[in-house]
Amino acid sequence: MKLILTSALTLCIVTPSFADQALATSKNCMTCHNVDKKIVGPAYKDIAKKYVADKAATDNLAKIIIQGGSGVWGPVPMPANPQVSEAESKKLAAWVLIVK
Repeated sequence: MKLILTSALTLCIVTPSFADQALATSKNCMTCHNVDKKIVGPAYKDIAKKYVADKAATDNLAKIIIQGGSGVWGPVPMPANPQVSEAESKKLAAWVLIVK
């Protein structure tokens, strides 16, 4: 049991970029986005790079996750996701911003 807990803890520490991928998957974010490649929307690592110095990025991205947006990454708009709560959107935005 100790080995299993240690391994799980190590996995969480070593791979923080997967900490909220389960939430992103459950909210259908991974249908249009991927961690490291563009699908319909930009790759999460590209979003993280773009907003690395923006102190308001978490709040701004959280708002876009819920309300949708357009024009930042090209002509395809991001649809609104009203099924995502404010707390979930902030958690997702914070995760996206640490993806490498």
